[in-house]
Amino acid sequence: MRLRTVLATATAGLAAATCLTAAAGPANASNSRTTNACSSSVSIDRFSDALDKTTYDGTFVGNFSALAVDKDGSIAALEDRSSLFDLNAKTLQPQRVVPLADENGAALDSEGLAIDRDGTRLITSETEPSIRRYSRDGKILDRLPVPSSLLVAPAGRAVSNQTFEGLTLLPGGHTLLASMEYPIAGDTSGDVRFQTWTRTKGDHFELAAQYAYKPDASFLGVPEVQALPDGRLLVLERGFTSGVGNTVRLYLADPRHATDTSKIDTLTGQPGVHLIKKTLLADIADCPSLGATAKQPQPNPLLDNIEGMVITGKEKGRYKVLLVSDDNQNAVQTTRFYYLRVRA
Repeated sequence: MRLRTVLATATAGLAAATCLTAAAGPANASNSRTTNACSSSVSIDRFSDALDKTTYDGTFVGNFSALAVDKDGSIAALEDRSSLFDLNAKTLQPQRVVPLADENGAALDSEGLAIDRDGTRLITSETEPSIRRYSRDGKILDRLPVPSSLLVAPAGRAVSNQTFEGLTLLPGGHTLLASMEYPIAGDTSGDVRFQTWTRTKGDHFELAAQYAYKPDASFLGVPEVQALPDGRLLVLERGFTSGVGNTVRLYLADPRHATDTSKIDTLTGQPGVHLIKKTLLADIADCPSLGATAKQPQPNPLLDNIEGMVITGKEKGRYKVLLVSDDNQNAVQTTRFYYLRVRA
């Protein structure tokens, strides 16, 4: 979602990724876990602005909304204006870009990305919303069903540009999970819906359970989710306040004992509904700035509109997590990659 456009108009495959190491950038931090601690569970190794305001093969490099590790170890980086990049895992330099479109050739508001076991791409667009399966060269292969309540009004109760943002395959690859960014109309509790699908024959997916997750505040949405090997989730929450800047928090969430809300018409905080349990891992504003600079007010100059996240490996008991910000092709925002280590 183009968060700055909405909220600040007035201000103008885990193992395959173990090769992801240092990337070129204007700032590199030391590897001291104490110096670089964001919290007791999260530390930041470095960041890179190397791709900010660059182009590749005539395509603007930015607007990134999601990341995934491809089968060859490269990083797939989805932008919300219908392009999918392949990035070199070590340098982040683009190696390929594929244009995306819907069945009528129209552009997508492409937000969520998961790479299936056969290498095909599952990609959300948040305007309908939809989830389509694409080949590596951008050909549509399949389209998943969506519950009527999660469709954008008047077809459903969702708001355009506030729908499917996060997408991840759970361990084993049999279940796909998508996170809505904000609540749908009628859900007065402020909870957002996490929808799942189960795999059927022929690698199709059918609708399955749905769960409820409560962001910290009304202005915080869910731009990304990533599954851990044990079925728990890393969840990003994000918001923007004009004149103050971004809020970005990383949570550990457990959907395994949550209530299936697929048959609950409205979420009003009813006592019988068990939410996805969550634990704060870190507020990114608490990370050391590492010499970063910001082009607009921020609680920490390291912050920007962080929207994409992928787990790239595990080392010494900590997950290596790569984040990326969506610069909205805006002069006062930055395309920035963040290299975190997370104990979960």
